[in-house]
Amino acid sequence: MDATADGSREALADGSGDAAERADRSGTPRSADPRGTPRRAASARWFERHAIGLLGVATALVLAVVFYYPVLTVFADAVRVGGEWTPDVVADVLTDPFYFGALAPVFAGEFGDVAAVAADTPLGLFGFTAYQALLSTIASVLLGLPGAYVLSRYEFPGRRTLRSLTILPFVMPSIMVAIGFVAFFGTNGPLNDLLAALGVGRVNLLFTLEAIVVAHAFYNAPLVARVTTAAWESVDARMVETARSLGANPWRAFRDVLAPQLLPAVLTGALLTFVFTFMSFPIVLALGGFRLATVEVWVYSLVQELEYAEAATLAVAETVVSLALTYAYLRYEARQSGGGRAANPPPRKRLLPESPSALAALERAGVVAYALVVAVVFVGPIATMVTESLTGPNGITLQYYQFLVQRQVEGASFQTKPGVAVRNSLLFGVAALLVALPMGVTVSVLTSRGGERGRLADAAAMAPLAVSGVVVGLGMLRGLVFGVELFGHRLQVTGPVAIVAAHAVAAYPFVVRNVSPLLAGVDRSVVESARALGATRVRALLDVELPLVASGVAAGAAFAFAISIGEFDSTVILATGSSSYTMPVAVERYIGNRTLGPATAMGTVLLVVTSLSFVVVDRLGGRWEA
Repeated sequence: MDATADGSREALADGSGDAAERADRSGTPRSADPRGTPRRAASARWFERHAIGLLGVATALVLAVVFYYPVLTVFADAVRVGGEWTPDVVADVLTDPFYFGALAPVFAGEFGDVAAVAADTPLGLFGFTAYQALLSTIASVLLGLPGAYVLSRYEFPGRRTLRSLTILPFVMPSIMVAIGFVAFFGTNGPLNDLLAALGVGRVNLLFTLEAIVVAHAFYNAPLVARVTTAAWESVDARMVETARSLGANPWRAFRDVLAPQLLPAVLTGALLTFVFTFMSFPIVLALGGFRLATVEVWVYSLVQELEYAEAATLAVAETVVSLALTYAYLRYEARQSGGGRAANPPPRKRLLPESPSALAALERAGVVAYALVVAVVFVGPIATMVTESLTGPNGITLQYYQFLVQRQVEGASFQTKPGVAVRNSLLFGVAALLVALPMGVTVSVLTSRGGERGRLADAAAMAPLAVSGVVVGLGMLRGLVFGVELFGHRLQVTGPVAIVAAHAVAAYPFVVRNVSPLLAGVDRSVVESARALGATRVRALLDVELPLVASGVAAGAAFAFAISIGEFDSTVILATGSSSYTMPVAVERYIGNRTLGPATAMGTVLLVVTSLSFVVVDRLGGRWEA
């Protein structure tokens, strides 16, 4: 209500300015600076009245230049071969059982061959990609929901910090995760050593579908947990209490009252997980290779073989699937975001009560069991990577960190310096945040109440979620980095500007997804009251709406910054041959130089910087936490 009152006062002030302007037009004398102050004031008021529309146009132009044009440049290769426009490559891909399995004869119109193809290659490359994405989604949801329950229902020291760190695996560079998984789950890794000590026997998880699923769960279970935690902290406990007073047992109250309130958040996390794992590239390449290749890995292979037309066709088909899923999610979200309700969550319980009951003891035993699973899936790979950075052939050593210091102080200008990588990552993260945040808020404002048109626009704006960073990076490199002729002028985006643009485009959808649902739930009467008192649309937004959804803005900012810090796919392409490399790129370069020790040391530095940065940004928004 304080935000509303402040907005009303500002609206009154704005209304007074409009009244003064009307007095000027009627000829009433007023004091004025002879140098044109009234004209400048009128221009400022005009800009304020049209600010949202202008921001919308600017956002659309940015997306058109740094996203849609590069992506369309890559997609054009699907139908342009050797300078000739032809649909032959597209037809060949769609009718190839290797790619589409039992659907290939359907695309070719040969329905009689469906049974024969289904017996030989029922899934095809696309079917296997969807299958592993489905398994990864199930694993992520099963692993993320208990974490959401613990974070939202229990109070314990460090809970807020732990909640801030839950999203850390989601933004960690995949190349670093691959190092940790190989070290931890390998034949001679700590997990197998422990299993051998317990007499269970060693297991071989690397280069299997199970390893890919677990690695995907490592990435996406924290996303599910974070999204569901926010929903759990916004439930209306009074509805549960009413159901219990009417005779419902705890299970019935959960199933019929609480679960429907949590379902939209769970489905949101599940759908985003499916989209991300459907487009997975580095994890599958590192832990599965071409034997377990997904569409994205095969696109990479085709590009390496200079088969651009076939690669572009697969990228188009993959993007169509991802966009369709994203649009379906947006429609579902729109149906669930009707009028907002006041949050009335149940009070958190102490994790370690002084005198626990038998039921409480059983519940906490489950928390301990879950903590052990978390230790294996999340803590194990990260801790093993850190340990590897401190372990040499003769035991504990700091030689890898000394190598980084020496490279920074004495290294040649063309070498990868860790200090430069850290500086670039932080600067690019801040710059991407400053671009992605206003873009995301603008898109949220323009689409949160736009009906069917708003959902279509929202789906178009969310396209970066459905297009891989590899495609964006390649498109920008082939187009904007080399330069494009436009109206007699050469438009060129290079170096840090290109990287920041790619990061901002990748990050701003997460701002939209955090802000848009909250904006849709704001009581419109509050906004209309401010408008009735004379506030412009942008003044009502700044003074009334944004303070009411500040928690979503803070969460979106944290996502944008962390995603920029961890972005690898587009950065490794755009930073080639330049000094604009970031920490994830530095890790990859050290691995490429067969220096695994310094790579784990650089990965540990990246882990520390990302953790501290994300906690700081997330805690700055903590005062708006429910």
